[in-house]
Amino acid sequence: MSADMLPPWLLLPVSLLLIFGGLLTLLGSLGLLRMKTFYQRMHPPSMGNTMGAGCVLIASMLVSSGLAGRPVVHEVLIAVFIVTTSPITAMLLMGAAVHREASQREKREP
Repeated sequence: MSADMLPPWLLLPVSLLLIFGGLLTLLGSLGLLRMKTFYQRMHPPSMGNTMGAGCVLIASMLVSSGLAGRPVVHEVLIAVFIVTTSPITAMLLMGAAVHREASQREKREP
């Protein structure tokens, strides 16, 4: 089976999800360039890329299900992994930066 065999009612939401996911990822990347401090730079990529990847995974589930003729939910595991690890990684990086700044401040102040 190929993508030509998918019904038009399925191609429309898949196309919209792919476009929306790409735009969210692009906005997250542009936010990374636009922000000035490390803490500000953490938020846009974390949120934009997580939501962008979620849209692409939902589109992939729809196409896989349409081609297989049955529900295919393997991408749910990937989505759960991305949605849980991306924000946790961002929080850990921010916590490490706070700890580093505090230790540098202690070294400067006797």
